[in-house]
Amino acid sequence: MNNNNLNHEISEELHEECGVFGIYDLDGNDTTSSIYYGLFALQHRGQESCGIAVSDTEGPKRKVLSHKDMGLVNEVFTPEILEKLSGDIGIGHVRYSTAGSSTRENAQPLVLNYVKGTLGIAHNGNLINALELREELEYTGAIFQTTIDSEVIAYHIARERLNCGSVEQAVARAMDKIKGAYSLIVMSPRKLIAARDPLGFKPLVLGKRENAYVFASETCALDAVGAEFIRDVLPGEIVTVTRDGVFSDTSRCNQNEARCIFEYIYFARPDSSFDGVSVYGSRIMAGRILAKLHPVEADLVVGVPDSGNAAALGYSMESGIPYGNAFVKNNYVGRTFIKPKQSQRETSVKIKLNVLKDIVKDKRIIMIDDSIVRGTTSARIVGMLKAAGAKEVHVRISSPAFKHPCYFGTDIPSGDQLIANGHTVEEINNMLGSDSLGYLDIESLPNLIGEGMKFCDACFSGNYPMEPPTQDIRGEQG
Repeated sequence: MNNNNLNHEISEELHEECGVFGIYDLDGNDTTSSIYYGLFALQHRGQESCGIAVSDTEGPKRKVLSHKDMGLVNEVFTPEILEKLSGDIGIGHVRYSTAGSSTRENAQPLVLNYVKGTLGIAHNGNLINALELREELEYTGAIFQTTIDSEVIAYHIARERLNCGSVEQAVARAMDKIKGAYSLIVMSPRKLIAARDPLGFKPLVLGKRENAYVFASETCALDAVGAEFIRDVLPGEIVTVTRDGVFSDTSRCNQNEARCIFEYIYFARPDSSFDGVSVYGSRIMAGRILAKLHPVEADLVVGVPDSGNAAALGYSMESGIPYGNAFVKNNYVGRTFIKPKQSQRETSVKIKLNVLKDIVKDKRIIMIDDSIVRGTTSARIVGMLKAAGAKEVHVRISSPAFKHPCYFGTDIPSGDQLIANGHTVEEINNMLGSDSLGYLDIESLPNLIGEGMKFCDACFSGNYPMEPPTQDIRGEQG
């Protein structure tokens, strides 16, 4: 076993960069609490910081109030803080960042005061031309308060607003300049605007509850606030909500779409659906395909919680091998969790997961997980199963092997840190200490979401839907 690969200090887990939520309640009822519960439902998309900004369109000065900080939603927002935030338009954000950019200044929503008034923005994704645009703005006198590309977007919207008749037109002009992945929710004193990049990398949905319109990264957030799903925001579409109704601009929509396939495999909650596809159904299908591609004799199929559970059930359904729960997950490990010292690093996995020994003892186990990044965590979980008495552990992965970095809002690291780069499947199997290893193949990915739907699989194939940046710009995402 290669300990150099298995003792990498960087976290094995992959992270989505953020989740966004916005609401325009024409009656002004419970706007702030709706954002709170919406963000709570999206907490899985970002656990490092969060924020809420609200605007009161009926107030004499249309003042924007906001609060953001480091931490989970229930850590940052106390009842006392929520009571101070009132309005009929509001946006919210949960964020995860890679190393070096986890600061309160980078928390969202961003709120800008400029000559035309106030602008709030919440962004999910990553721009590939952010550095270029930032330098252009700095040479014209712009002073940045953060290191995130969301501020670049906000500056461009504000500047374009000086030269056009409406905020939604300014958003459209900004979209002509920015490149990459973005699902945006923009709040002006009187309007709520949602926009999705023309390739549709990140999900964005529209819902309605009585006289309120809601935008969110996932449908589970609509469910959390009692809103009915209306439809997905189309790739390239701009949707504007005012007191006069809902208006759509589809002039930037095209057929060259590239949805992030990993949203269906891992990031999204299983009870969400977007672009007409059930996340839970996608994961069941992945498990079924794995059972056909990599059959093995075993006594029990188990999933690594939470994203591996549905795929494990699918494997069981297809193979006929019983499905069971082998792990107890600690759901209370928040951002304040103190990582152990080098000599105690094994504890970091055991704190989050524990094995049900009575379930796995003397059994041949098929362990389903969503991915292997560096191999660190997978090796430790295999070791935990064998230490609990499992006779065999056969690892099955419900995605292809990671071989390339992502530049569009997912913190898949550079190739030299990915275990699948430079190692064969058999070598990885030996490094994990498992009895066999099988990945989903790239050719099966269309079956997860339906033939004909276009998606991005660059992290597996290296085929990027747009030219990647010449320098690594990851780590400062919105």
